[in-house]
Amino acid sequence: MSKTQVRLPSITLTAHDADRLDRLATAANDKLPRTAHFLAREVARANIVEASGIDSAFVSMGSTVEYRDDTTGQTRIVTLVYPNEANLALGCISVLSPVGAALIGLSAGQSIEWRTPTGGKRSLTVLRVAGAAAGGRMGPVANPAGA
Repeated sequence: MSKTQVRLPSITLTAHDADRLDRLATAANDKLPRTAHFLAREVARANIVEASGIDSAFVSMGSTVEYRDDTTGQTRIVTLVYPNEANLALGCISVLSPVGAALIGLSAGQSIEWRTPTGGKRSLTVLRVAGAAAGGRMGPVANPAGA
């Protein structure tokens, strides 16, 4: 009997991000094999668009993202950056972290589940995205009731 395959959400990347992330995953393969493989898989399955064709609603490099950890219910706001820019104290997480690799290419409302380097399961849901073009600023939460 085979393992149940988790259905992954569709993701979108700019051609520029996809190229840089693919090279980053290859370079990181020796030091961070699981995360590098996860990131490479995400890049390989992404819908690739030109930078002018991407909606700021998709998580790209430099985006600020509010997400919920579906296990704990905690929400966090982070900015997705390259490893040399990562600074947890400032809320900047590396795309080579498991959470960073999971966030790339998602849009608000999408969830993703993955296995952690220790073998556990993690799941998160993107609540809001502010694109890098918007300076990574989060706007107000939309009121679903319209009031």
